[in-house]
Amino acid sequence: MRKALISDKLLVIDILSKSFDQNKSINFVIKKDSKRKKRIEALMEYSFFMGMNFGNVFISDNNNSCAILLNHKKNTLKSFFWDVKLVFKVIGIQNVFNVLKREKKIKSNQPKEPFIHLWYLGVFPKFQGKGVGTELLINIKKHYQKNVIYLETSTLSNIPFYKKNGFTIINEIDLGYKLFILKN
Repeated sequence: MRKALISDKLLVIDILSKSFDQNKSINFVIKKDSKRKKRIEALMEYSFFMGMNFGNVFISDNNNSCAILLNHKKNTLKSFFWDVKLVFKVIGIQNVFNVLKREKKIKSNQPKEPFIHLWYLGVFPKFQGKGVGTELLINIKKHYQKNVIYLETSTLSNIPFYKKNGFTIINEIDLGYKLFILKN
């Protein structure tokens, strides 16, 4: 595992866009129209920026998986610009209220003490189920061994993977789809 560089942006966007293409939570956030794929890529570009500035972005040694983790987002002029860009390129004005409501529900399930947010863990689809994600997650847990890690997933098939790797479900949120909150 290595920390991503700015030059890894397109690789990270590609891995995450393909990994999360059918994800319920991602599809809740993006505007539904003919630009759906471009909107997912724009969301992943936003996420890459946030990870590089307010956390870490890791890539597996074989370049087949990546993860974005956040320590906590700070409000800066640059992050404000990226948030505005997110609204117009990804979410759409009409969906902002729903996304803000969703984020409020998620935040209410997060601890008040410091934690690491495993925001994304993605594996190219053709390498899923081959241990690539497990290896990356093990390395992430070693890197953050003194920290509590939280994550959310709306993909039921991911729950056994996270449980096998030491995470437990602490809550379930109904957003029209089930979003599971887990921690290690």
